[in-house]
Amino acid sequence: MKNTQPKVVSGLQLWQWSKKAINAAVATDVPLNEVDWLLQEVAGLDRLALRLESFKDWPRIQIKLSLEELDHLWQRRLHERLPVQYIAGVTPWRHFKIAVSSAVLIPRPETECLIDLAVAAAPSQPGHWADLGTGSGVIALGLAGALLESTIHAVDCSLEALEIAQANAQNTGLADRVRFYQGYWWEPLASLKGEFSGMVSNPPYIPTSAIATLQPEVVKHEPHLALDGGVDGLYCIRHLIEISPNYLRSGGVWLIEMMAGQADIVQEMLQNQGSYCNIQIHADLAGIERFALAYRI
Repeated sequence: MKNTQPKVVSGLQLWQWSKKAINAAVATDVPLNEVDWLLQEVAGLDRLALRLESFKDWPRIQIKLSLEELDHLWQRRLHERLPVQYIAGVTPWRHFKIAVSSAVLIPRPETECLIDLAVAAAPSQPGHWADLGTGSGVIALGLAGALLESTIHAVDCSLEALEIAQANAQNTGLADRVRFYQGYWWEPLASLKGEFSGMVSNPPYIPTSAIATLQPEVVKHEPHLALDGGVDGLYCIRHLIEISPNYLRSGGVWLIEMMAGQADIVQEMLQNQGSYCNIQIHADLAGIERFALAYRI
């Protein structure tokens, strides 16, 4: 959603739009709660006003874009499967409100577990941490908010993604805790080889042939650069396993998110590489083996 001057509509106009939007959502199998969530973001309505429909009687409501613009975007949601997060331009993640656009993946709730695992695994002393493939910056911000004595280094190859990540760092008040770099994986951090206390990454891990089978919201609108993990989905993970020992200090944490079904082969690759110990697989809240954690010997 582009930044625009606020518009003013009556509560009745907005209520009428919401009723049409809900009916259209039913007809196109879009979750109904997206209408309320979008009105919270676009018009600042709270849940109680939405539930009681009390806003219907308000004479003036400021909205971030005109009803015509809102309806145009909603039609794209219905018929082009444009994610509602891209319409609003923001999404909640952890305790943050994160700016998003089609240049970055929409942060998923399961990725929040990476922060909890990193904190549980973190050495007590301060140090350098890397977020490789930062996208919207959520992992870097989560680490910065939890590891208060560490410096977070966030890397992405996309300049568009880095612009969003830097804006999110400013908006969350954590800009002074995170350093941003354009480049591929560890490459921009060569001057800190052997000094990292930890690395966290949510790399591309979908096999190329499987991308077309994902939800249309993902296939049509989210950046394939952040999804495509090569023929077997493990191209980036394999690279991170091989290269990371050069950057992690002894005892440093190696932590990634992966796809369901990849845990056994990732665990085997970590063991065979020879530089890791205490290799662990952790499940997400749905019980799916989603995260691999290891320590540099």
